Amino acid sequence: MAAGTACLITSINAEAAPSNGVPRNQNPLPRLSFSRPSWVVRTESNVRKEEKNKPYPPCVVCRGSGRVKCCHCQGRGRTNCIQLVMLPKGEWPKWCKTCGGSGLGYCSRCLGTGEHRGIMGFRFMKMDAQGTQQGKENPQ
Repeated sequence: MAAGTACLITSINAEAAPSNGVPRNQNPLPRLSFSRPSWVVRTESNVRKEEKNKPYPPCVVCRGSGRVKCCHCQGRGRTNCIQLVMLPKGEWPKWCKTCGGSGLGYCSRCLGTGEHRGIMGFRFMKMDAQGTQQGKENPQ
């Protein structure tokens, strides 16, 4: 009788073999389908791209773009072998953490706006055409 009970238990376990105690899905989705909602982006043709107007007068450091070469990677976007144009064979780039690999950082003079600004904190540098400081009377 014990042999008959053991045989019955193994046959029941063989019929319903759930994986890790979780029942199997009756309608499994294909492997490449996404169960989460996703965004669908549509592009339109013949759409004019808006051009950014450069500020007038432009910044003298970045020439109105608001971006300059990154000082850590010298505009390469990577921090290893900066002096070389191309990496040696088999070498992988170590991306610059300051610029995120773009090679560009914000201009320190205009703070990324591209507009002309005077040197911050130096009032004696602002001279007019005659060589006198602006805002002060010239006693003679």
